[in-house]
Amino acid sequence: MNASEKREHRERVVLITGAAGGIGAAIAERYAADGAAVGLVDFDATSGQVLAARLGAAGHRVHFAQADVASFGECETACTAIETALGPIDTLVNNAGISPKHAGKPVPIWQMEPAEWHRVVDVNLHSVFNFVRRLTPGMVDRKFGRIVSMSSVAGKAYLDIVAAHYGTTKAALIGMTRHLAGELGPHGITVNALAPGRIDTPMVAGAPREANDAVIRVTPLRRLGKPVEVADACLFLSSSRSDFITGQVVDVAGGWLMT
Repeated sequence: MNASEKREHRERVVLITGAAGGIGAAIAERYAADGAAVGLVDFDATSGQVLAARLGAAGHRVHFAQADVASFGECETACTAIETALGPIDTLVNNAGISPKHAGKPVPIWQMEPAEWHRVVDVNLHSVFNFVRRLTPGMVDRKFGRIVSMSSVAGKAYLDIVAAHYGTTKAALIGMTRHLAGELGPHGITVNALAPGRIDTPMVAGAPREANDAVIRVTPLRRLGKPVEVADACLFLSSSRSDFITGQVVDVAGGWLMT
């Protein structure tokens, strides 16, 4: 990242959902290091406040807002709090997502509780609508915006390590990304998605070792990904180097499931 691009991100206000840990925290740290003002949104108030305090102590402009991203009202309140603290939000990173497991394994559809299905759809998909709906009017008015959503390789192919609700929501995000890119492009807003593979986060570390080893064996780079590698791809998709890229899904998967 060169000096001019650092100046570019110092003018940005970025909102990141699911920011308290894992990939979300890595994304927040990467944007903050590059000079952006960072709005953190997460249901986990304790971890979110710890991250905000650490970034603030390092001299970064940051504000944490606790919210259940499945609630449009709570999303509105979080956005308003961040805008009051940091200014108009021009970059949105839809990172919040959950993938429930039972005894470390995905539950098959015929055993899935309806409440679990609806909760995953609410958090992984409806939250994206909530923040896009709240923030795009301002982006349209300013004729500028960057939206990056976190899909997954599980949204592009069947994987037996995740359940139907997760794969379905991640596939839906790909379709939503393409539609929004077409709808918002004339207003100077780009919309893209990332499709991470197996990334070395606490959630993945808690999976059975054989599940992670099986993925590593079929990944050409023969390792798990790092959260910062996803963060770097995210930063690229909001930088001036990607100004003519929209409606795309970028794999960050070490070559796993090349399509």
